[in-house]
Amino acid sequence: MLKYDEIGYWSEIKLDIIKEYASAYSKILSTQKRPCFYHIYIDAFAGAGKHLSKKTGEFILGSPLNALLISPPFKEYHLIDLNEQKIKSLEELSGSRHNVHLYHGDCNSVMLKYIIPRVRYSDYRRALCVLDPYGLHLGWEVIFNIGQMKTFDIFLNFPVADMNRNVLWRNPEGVSKVQMDRMNRFWGDDSWQNAAYKESPQRSLFSETEFEKTSNDVIAEAFRQRLENVAGFKNVPKPIAMRNTQNAIIYYLFFASNKPVAQDIIQYIFDKYSNRKA
Repeated sequence: MLKYDEIGYWSEIKLDIIKEYASAYSKILSTQKRPCFYHIYIDAFAGAGKHLSKKTGEFILGSPLNALLISPPFKEYHLIDLNEQKIKSLEELSGSRHNVHLYHGDCNSVMLKYIIPRVRYSDYRRALCVLDPYGLHLGWEVIFNIGQMKTFDIFLNFPVADMNRNVLWRNPEGVSKVQMDRMNRFWGDDSWQNAAYKESPQRSLFSETEFEKTSNDVIAEAFRQRLENVAGFKNVPKPIAMRNTQNAIIYYLFFASNKPVAQDIIQYIFDKYSNRKA
């Protein structure tokens, strides 16, 4: 049987942020006439379409269903998930809509092979893409290729909790090669080590470690710069930190675009939600 994901307060905030921006995005693109754009919604880790609220125990619509309810609608919807039961749930919830395309598989290969090539600048196609992995399951190749297209706005989950738990240890020598490879794949190379560690001002008498771990904010800022300088997004505002009930950061929600107006819109939305308390 399908088990719905239980989500906390900040994940509900994330859904509200994405919904509010997606609504503004679709309205702007739908009214554009010269040229007329064909705009697409993509959810690379789509889930089952709805979640269970930890706070109330009630169902909450997930980002794909929120997008399907937006008016004016997107021209196409591309929803991907590795879990077959979740894809079946999306199939039932989306009904007979011919413009909803479902993919059961690894989003990295699906995005590169089938979806990114559909959103070409010369074809006047544009896309809003939600990249919301549960952990370090997204490859940099996807992010880079999206950035090079110059046609995408993206929301990206930067899973710092997974990084801290499995990779960003105070003593990096204890990290397994498997976990290092996961981090390299997400970041694109091993340059994350330069952001994650700095020389320690005081060397312990009982340890040969000469470096100390930097803060979550420092690592997130390094990735923000990477989205701009390597992937090629022109507008990447400071991300919003998503926290658990102990106020610890579990991930950062990034937004990236090539349009200054997109950054203005999302900055307004981020500011509205960032100071809310659980």
